[in-house]
Amino acid sequence: MLHTWDDLPAAVRAAIEAETGPVTHAEAPAAGRNSDFAATLHMDRGLVFCKGIADAGGKRGTMHRHEADINPHLPPAIAPRLLWRAEADDWLLLGFEHVTGHHADLSPGSPDLLMVADTVSAMSRELRNCPAPNVPALTDKMAWMSGWRRLRHQPPAELDQWSLDRLDLLVRWEAQGIEATAGDSLLHTDLHPLNILVGDHRAWVIDWAWSQTGAPWVDTAHLVVRLIGQGHTPKAAEQWAASTIAWSDASADALTSFSVSLLGMWTYLQHTDPLPMRAELTTAARTWASHRLAEPS
Repeated sequence: MLHTWDDLPAAVRAAIEAETGPVTHAEAPAAGRNSDFAATLHMDRGLVFCKGIADAGGKRGTMHRHEADINPHLPPAIAPRLLWRAEADDWLLLGFEHVTGHHADLSPGSPDLLMVADTVSAMSRELRNCPAPNVPALTDKMAWMSGWRRLRHQPPAELDQWSLDRLDLLVRWEAQGIEATAGDSLLHTDLHPLNILVGDHRAWVIDWAWSQTGAPWVDTAHLVVRLIGQGHTPKAAEQWAASTIAWSDASADALTSFSVSLLGMWTYLQHTDPLPMRAELTTAARTWASHRLAEPS
């Protein structure tokens, strides 16, 4: 449950105000799901966006610390700056530069698409050879996940026939996809509309808690699936991707193998932890992978 400002323990509010000065008003965001508290804080000196979690020593605390640690390596043209971090009463709080914008509209014809492409290009250009310490490698996560390998080992009874008929092929492509993502660029790895804010003539990427290192085209490839989910055809989504800087770095086989790997991850999660948004995302990933494999979706 998302806490309001008044819900926070007194020690937590005091720790925040030690950084900001007296808070006169706290405005909750319209969306967001990974923090126990998130709000735009209004003070006499201006605005700050604050988010926090109540289990500073747990897994989410590790994620938020990781986001704080890599923030200094993100150019201000890409992401809001971290202004401070504070801990109190087992809470971890992060205060960010406030930026004004709306969540990106990725539907066909949206004017946001051009600004998102510009920002994704800046990410692939500015975040190569990442100097941030202790950033996990995407290849390690993908090798551990290996959704198709897991599904072949123990196919669920409800696994669709399309997947059952191709499991050996999909496992082979998945292994290639893991290798194809290797690289030293800092990646967001969780790009979707809620993590992209679009303002006047620019877009920012927020919530870097899942950042990893890998090939510079990977974030663009993640967005291809999101565009398909918003109504683009695979061809149109790839044409958008081709307008970004790093897309040409990926070979056709790299893109095919990555699309298959991504579909394996979402298919596995859909069967093992079927959250509401996963069915639509799995369908979009299937559409892209089928297109890459030159088969009808």
